[in-house]
Amino acid sequence: MLLIVGLGNPGAKYAGNRHNIGFMAVDRFATKHGFGPWRARFQGEVAEGALTADNGAKVKALLLKPQTFMNNSGHSVGEAMRFHKITPANTVVFYDEIDLAPGRFRMKTGGGAAGHNGIRSIIAQADPNLRRARMGVGHPGVKELVHAHVLSDFAKADMPWVNALIDACAEALPLLLANNDDKYQTEVMRLAPAPKADPRKPPADKEKD
Repeated sequence: MLLIVGLGNPGAKYAGNRHNIGFMAVDRFATKHGFGPWRARFQGEVAEGALTADNGAKVKALLLKPQTFMNNSGHSVGEAMRFHKITPANTVVFYDEIDLAPGRFRMKTGGGAAGHNGIRSIIAQADPNLRRARMGVGHPGVKELVHAHVLSDFAKADMPWVNALIDACAEALPLLLANNDDKYQTEVMRLAPAPKADPRKPPADKEKD
């Protein structure tokens, strides 16, 4: 079984936040790949389904949205992993990454939390060696503004690249079954190309071109 986690904060107040792009992604995965209804479990919400591998085989998958608030996400993830005996290699976490420019995407396994409280909790309460799907949301420019940045909603002008990135992650999702994260990353960026840029600078205003 593949465990696919999206990080965010529960409740309508946070639904449109940059910090909730992980929730947005797994919601799209559930719709795109016909997962079952969301239900309460593992201190979160889960949806069960299957993905089709390149050879046509169906592989069970579980989507998880921790409802513990971001800072305690690891409790929910660890509980799900232990119950289903899911290894770190079969667990992928989607979350917002301020050190990537808006729309950029990078896969990574293990490492530190880089200031992300959800990942810090997962390292402490679940496992440090999970596969990470880092979804770029840009940086406000100075450390003091990071908290307000991630807990503010995406602007209307952001939604085209946000939707493109989420759709690309959903379309390419079966590639995660082969544990070939480089291939998945490449395919996501092919489907939703985003310019390499300094994450601390806002994207150029295309309307002025």
